[in-house]
Amino acid sequence: MAARIVPCLWFDDQAEEAARLYSGLLPGGRILGASRYPESCDNPSQKPRGSVMTVEFELAGQPFTALNGGPLFTPNPSVSFFLYAERADEVDRVYAALEPGGKALMPLGSYPWSERYGWIQDRFGISWQVMLRRSPDDPAVAPSLMFADARFGQAAQALETYARVFSGEVTLLDRYPESMGVPGDAIAHGRCVVDGQTLTAMDAPGEHGFAFSEAISLAVHCADQAEVDRLWEALGEGGEHGPCGWLKDRFGLSWQVTPASMLSRILSEDSAAKDRAFQAMLGMSKLDLAALDAAYAGDC
Repeated sequence: MAARIVPCLWFDDQAEEAARLYSGLLPGGRILGASRYPESCDNPSQKPRGSVMTVEFELAGQPFTALNGGPLFTPNPSVSFFLYAERADEVDRVYAALEPGGKALMPLGSYPWSERYGWIQDRFGISWQVMLRRSPDDPAVAPSLMFADARFGQAAQALETYARVFSGEVTLLDRYPESMGVPGDAIAHGRCVVDGQTLTAMDAPGEHGFAFSEAISLAVHCADQAEVDRLWEALGEGGEHGPCGWLKDRFGLSWQVTPASMLSRILSEDSAAKDRAFQAMLGMSKLDLAALDAAYAGDC
């Protein structure tokens, strides 16, 4: 099954370098292609016309988008990515590849939940939790959402919301033991599975000083306008709708609700058609597939 939820990583201008690194971390990685900013007009990110806008890549079969968006947003550990390896030496290899210029959030070692585990923020600011696969249910890659500070205690509610919106299932809600004195219904680890993909979440006690931001968003590739309409309303309920298909849900997490056809459009070699569709998109909040198709075809 093709993945419908695609993490989007925001960089200043390092998308190509980052995609090369990440696609080689685990078997099954590859670069799928790159899109460029229009030659015919300026762009909101103030990047040079014709420069690389996005790089589409896969990490162990999981699609990602790397975006050159400028310095407006910078990533933090509120969203990280689990990478599950089959052997301890593979954990060590992946951690070592991410280590140069990075910062250890939890040093590589043995922990109660894993014989080999490390949490590292790489030189681009993206955070990774690398660990041994514990069961066949562990995916190779899984986004992990940290609910901290003002969002503390909302992780279980968020997973239940995402499972409902995407007709998925919450498969784990592991609460903190009473002995730790963590208040409320906070969870130490939770999972939901939507369209075959795993999302994980945790509540983080204490003060952390960061929150979800546009630096890491989840793009949802929709089959048709009806699905765009439904997810735009469902994910945006209680949150904030933004431009160009972007929104923040009521937990502060950023999403992009886009038609699945967008990928083939942005990777097309027809520069004039791409530029027309890009300019049409800039005037939209919720994306209008018919209008985008018409602009791409030159029928408007």
